[in-house]
Amino acid sequence: MRYKSLFFDLDDTLYPSASGLWEAIRARMNTYMQKFMDLPLDEISAIRQGYLEKFGTTLRGLQSQYQVDADDYLAYVHDLPLEKFIKQDPELHKLLLSLPQKRWIFTNADRNHVRKVISILGVADCFDGIIDIHAVEFACKPDKLAYQRALSITGDDEPSSCVIFDDAVRNLAPAGKLGFYTVLVGKDGPEPQVDRVIPSLHMLKEHMPELWENDR
Repeated sequence: MRYKSLFFDLDDTLYPSASGLWEAIRARMNTYMQKFMDLPLDEISAIRQGYLEKFGTTLRGLQSQYQVDADDYLAYVHDLPLEKFIKQDPELHKLLLSLPQKRWIFTNADRNHVRKVISILGVADCFDGIIDIHAVEFACKPDKLAYQRALSITGDDEPSSCVIFDDAVRNLAPAGKLGFYTVLVGKDGPEPQVDRVIPSLHMLKEHMPELWENDR
């Protein structure tokens, strides 16, 4: 088999970006940042975007500048009524279970958020494990170290035997340089920095039938 392991991002990848959940999470991030900055929200949004570009995540930026408690931050930004944004997805469940490779969630979120999301989606039994921000010791995507630690956790010696699915090019580009096969989810049309683009995971069999060529 060409590919042995599949790494799936969580937010805006396992569920569509149109759900509005990630926008709600970003709004919580901005509100949390106001604890430390007496600034208008539009200025905070710009600062948060700067943290994202410089540090990879808002959390890493806040840890660097304000030494925030990671667990406090993660609990706050994910404290949302998830059922209002996402719902059970039997089609996704069937598709994921049909894949013959090992399947991992690889996210910059924390395990608590992951478990809530996959429980609501009804896909909690579809993965061999969860690689969250704690598992990679806060070396979050797109930090090269995050991918190396993820490979160590899964026991994959060759990145070329792995596929990574993510909604952000900035997270896929460094993975591609390491040898992962990269798939941008939730977009359409060509993207030169990745290997494949698919509108949604529901269309995976149509776009990558080679994943089903051999059994696990």
